[in-house]
Formats: sequence, C-alpha cells, structure tokens
Amino acid sequence: MADPVAPGTRIGHVHLKVADLDRAIAFYSGVLGFELQQKYGAQAAFLSAGGYHHHIGLNTWESLGGTPPPPGHTGLYHTAILYPTRRDLADALRRLRAAGIPLDGASEHGVSQALYLRDPDGNGVELYWDRAPEDWPRDAEGGLTMVTRRLDLDDLLTEA
Repeated sequence: MADPVAPGTRIGHVHLKVADLDRAIAFYSGVLGFELQQKYGAQAAFLSAGGYHHHIGLNTWESLGGTPPPPGHTGLYHTAILYPTRRDLADALRRLRAAGIPLDGASEHGVSQALYLRDPDGNGVELYWDRAPEDWPRDAEGGLTMVTRRLDLDDLLTEA
C-alpha cells in the first residue's frame, strides 16, 4: 500500500461545466451567497467565500447550452460545501427556502448534518456542517459509526 497523503491535504475548489453562466452565478452567488471574484466575459466565473481567489469555478467552454448527463452515466455525484457552524447551515437552508429551491434530501449522519439539492444544471450539491471530531459516534474499537437519519429541518431553522 502507498504511503497516505499528508493529513492537512484538502480539496481546494471545484470547477463545474455549466450550460448558462449567468444562471449558475445567480444560484451560487445570488442564492448561496458566494462572492463573484472574477468573470471572464460570458465564458467563465470564479466565486468564493471570504475573498479567497475561488472555491467554485464555472465555465461554458465545453457546455454552453448543454444538458446534464443522463442517469446511469459516470460523473460528479455532488459538490460538498462545508459550513463552519450549524447556524451557517441553517442560514443556507433559509436562503434555499426563500429562493424556492427544493431539497433532494436532508440527513443527520452523526458526524455531520447535510442538505442535498441540485444546482440549475442538475449537478448534485451537498451543504453540510461537521461536528467536532471528539463528538463523532464511534464503536467500542474507536471506528466511526456514521448513520443516515432524517434531519429535522424545523429544528435546524431555529439556529438561523
């Protein structure tokens, strides 16, 4: 087995092919609240949280006017966006409801709480908050015992 990757390694950004750049910006910026950092004409845009160069790249280079891949094909399952606090996740839910964007699901995983939805191009999006590692459920040997249960959205919204 190869040596494990360095523990501090993280996935830094996602770059999505979209059919309509302005529609995608309206979702990621207008609904979710990511800030537009730079736009390259009508072909690409870079958005972030907190002024970083970009967490989300959007482009139409190969996908202008395109359609999502049909079920049964390979590709991205979802982009996961980690919120720093449960209150921030609650605010994301509030934003989605205000924009009339439906959820595909909402789960309590023991280690995290997550909202699942689709962006305007059909890409899966997970919005989630992680519990502190010392609060993660573990078995007698110390292994993770993640679960998938229904997340109480009304309870989550009390944080907003």
